[in-house]
Amino acid sequence: MGMTTAHHRCQSLVLTALVCTLVLLTSHARAEPTMLNYMAYSPTLASAGQPTQDQLAGAAQDGVERVVYLALTDQDRAIPNEDRVVRELGMQFVHIPVIWQTPTVDDFETFAAVLNQDTARNTLVHCQVNWRASSFVFLYRVIYQHIPIDEAFLDLVSVWTPSEHWREFITEVLSRHGKSTDCELCDWGDA
Repeated sequence: MGMTTAHHRCQSLVLTALVCTLVLLTSHARAEPTMLNYMAYSPTLASAGQPTQDQLAGAAQDGVERVVYLALTDQDRAIPNEDRVVRELGMQFVHIPVIWQTPTVDDFETFAAVLNQDTARNTLVHCQVNWRASSFVFLYRVIYQHIPIDEAFLDLVSVWTPSEHWREFITEVLSRHGKSTDCELCDWGDA
């Protein structure tokens, strides 16, 4: 009988462990939607490529309160009426139309002002493939959140290696804020 009791306890522990693992995996999957090039930087800041309407609904369920869109609305994968979709899901929608070939310091300053209005607001920043968004978030983290540039750089290049005109833009914004692109781990490459 002692063996049977021990066997039942073991089965119970294994079953409990399996249930807990499934709950954790399910909640983790919800917290990190399968958006293109999704990157969570903190519990309140993430960036991604263009989400679908279902992914935006999932983001709202997961606690995202603000969506910042950095591309033009005539992009191939853009959601028609994304502003309405996001608002109807109960989130704030901010559109900053950044032209791919010519991002400006003013574009970044507008972005930073939006994020600085409420730094605790859970925010998803997106564009088409997370290249604009990850670059703007890189700059914001270095300049306003004082994240070490090495750490922010590694996050950036896990999404993409900025092209020459984007490296020039990043350098200009950092310079205007008294910062440099130089760091121990930074290899800006020849993209």
